[in-house]
Amino acid sequence: MLIIIGLFLLVLFINRSPFGKSNSSFASVPKEEITKIEFSGEGKKLVLEKKGESWFVNGKSEARKSGVLFILRILKEIKIQSPVSPELFESEIELKKVAPVKVKIFEKGRLLKSFLVYKTRSNPYGNIMKMKEQSKPFIVCVPGYNSDIGSGFTLNELFWQPYTVFNLLPSEITSIKFDNFIEKASSFSITKRGNRFILDGDNIDGSGQDTSLIARYISYFAWIPFESWALNIDDAEKKSIEASQPLYMITVKTGTGSMRVLTLWGMMNNQSGSKTLDSDRLFGKTGEKDEFFIMRYFDIDPLIKKRSYFFPE
Repeated sequence: MLIIIGLFLLVLFINRSPFGKSNSSFASVPKEEITKIEFSGEGKKLVLEKKGESWFVNGKSEARKSGVLFILRILKEIKIQSPVSPELFESEIELKKVAPVKVKIFEKGRLLKSFLVYKTRSNPYGNIMKMKEQSKPFIVCVPGYNSDIGSGFTLNELFWQPYTVFNLLPSEITSIKFDNFIEKASSFSITKRGNRFILDGDNIDGSGQDTSLIARYISYFAWIPFESWALNIDDAEKKSIEASQPLYMITVKTGTGSMRVLTLWGMMNNQSGSKTLDSDRLFGKTGEKDEFFIMRYFDIDPLIKKRSYFFPE
């Protein structure tokens, strides 16, 4: 009998969470798949929901696939990194008045899990979490991922939308204007004439341009992504960027009469106390949105051409 009781207590001890399961079991384990995620806080609400094979943001636009995969991995794999002392929670959350993001995870209408996320820079994982307001606080992480997971719990709708600047087929485009503010003589315009695109403007010899290169250039607008939103820059830096001379401006008009203007500025790095121009990334902004984003030269290089590109030797 004593052996049986001992074995029972051993199994109970092994399976028992050291902090109490109701306080520390953050991971969502669906029977099949998570189908809806809700974020709410400070009077706002954002819903990610799967419909068919796609995810949608607030029932309107299709969600960015990589963003959804990122948050799904977090929700399924999060583990406790370390407990948080009452003193740390008070100094980093309560005194700084950090409002939590309430998270609810569903599978086909059934609530799987709910918890509170306090986003903070007090740790590299960007969070302190609680199951409920009166529960114990913990720093939570995803094993094997040693970066900020707190950023995934955001009510910013832009974060969940595709990171795309241009997504236009050649048949949708009627004109393109490329302004090169570094070398103004290299700027150019392309206009659709009938079924062909031609280079136009002053001092352009129409007979020398290579129409195949123009067609290839137009095709690049089918997909031009950006890397991320520049959500960490403050209002003063935004004003400073806008007041400075941009490097390039690309204006695209479509057959429906819509126009998208992409403006690109140099991005500075702080290295050893001195600022240098980043050779890999730039700041970008379109006329449709007020937020700046970060673009890699790797992604935008296909569009940064000189007028001479279309006149091969």
